[in-house]
Amino acid sequence: MKAILRTQYLDTLRFLKDKNLIKVATGVRRCGKSTLMTQFQDLLRQENEDVSILSINMDMPEFRFLAEKSWKEIYDYIIHQIKKNTTNYVFIDEVQNVLEFEKLLEGLYVHPNIDLYVTGSNAFLLSSELATLLTGRAYEINVLPFSFSEYLEFTEKVGNPDRAFADYIRTGGFPEAVRLSSEGNHFANEYLQTVYKNIFTNDISKRHTIYGEESFQEVVDFLVDSIGSRVSAGNIAKILTANKKKIDNKTVSKYIDTLVESYLFYKVNRFDVKGKQHLATLEKYYLVDLGLRTALLGKELSTDTGHLLENIIFLELRRRKNQVWVGKVNNLEVDFIIRDNEGFTKYIQVAQTVQNTKTLERELAPFKSISDHHEKLLITMDYDSGTYNGIKKINAIDWLTQN
Repeated sequence: MKAILRTQYLDTLRFLKDKNLIKVATGVRRCGKSTLMTQFQDLLRQENEDVSILSINMDMPEFRFLAEKSWKEIYDYIIHQIKKNTTNYVFIDEVQNVLEFEKLLEGLYVHPNIDLYVTGSNAFLLSSELATLLTGRAYEINVLPFSFSEYLEFTEKVGNPDRAFADYIRTGGFPEAVRLSSEGNHFANEYLQTVYKNIFTNDISKRHTIYGEESFQEVVDFLVDSIGSRVSAGNIAKILTANKKKIDNKTVSKYIDTLVESYLFYKVNRFDVKGKQHLATLEKYYLVDLGLRTALLGKELSTDTGHLLENIIFLELRRRKNQVWVGKVNNLEVDFIIRDNEGFTKYIQVAQTVQNTKTLERELAPFKSISDHHEKLLITMDYDSGTYNGIKKINAIDWLTQN
């Protein structure tokens, strides 16, 4: 498998280069943030072989001495290393591991000779307190595991995208998991189980009180098994308690917040299309990568294929920088309402297949209840395309591989 450039993210970094902002690459652990920053450093060197770059990764042996230092000592170390009278590109990996890292960032940000880039695996990096401190100073680049297009490029499976898509649903897009899957799916599963344990240890249990690991895992498994379904903390608590896993809704709500904070799940709120208002209940949660579903639950692909496809479409919508909501139209639901970069609204329905007439009618019904003229798109795994009274139908693989 060949190394690939994360072109979409690199283009963003190129645009932000030398802008008076802290560039913050966030995302779940092992999704490729460090590799992205290394690729960007290579591009900087290609543009200018004399460029001044200081890259600090405290997991590397040469920087472990900084791990126990105060933010001020790390700041002094960086200032001592940089060159005068030129722009220094400073990269700090997993900066949230530095105690009082927000003070370090603020100090480096105001230095006239520093263009600052940091990565983090926990939303605490952009918590309300830090966001207030860095208002107008930080730009977040949320990095996800490989998209399907990147997966095809990385694995060189472009000749048989249908077979590759089935593999992608099973293995997901964590770069190392994809690499290991070529030697057997069990290697990828074991690796992803380790990734999950690492997230729990470093991004969850270190920062939050987990009252019982077993009950926490029950919540995780419930959410993983319910992707694409409307859920509430109260309903989860009720179902788990009925199954003799007693837990209250406040604890469930807290656990869900920690999972979103660690980028394992993305929360999508609902929007009432006719009432033109945001709804505060029965939101949906999508998993950052379906390989984790296979690793944690061990379910076959034949189960819940429509919601798995929906999860993949959601992640791609995020990669394409859309704002995303779940739509409510009377008693019906639109899978996604999006607002794209140009401010245009679109409605999207996702289904595994609509070859059955009743299924097609069910998927089209929410669209027919919407009176405006925004674009309406039906994404399925069916090979045929076409339109239904202006509603466009497209194959999911074709849509995912569009530039």
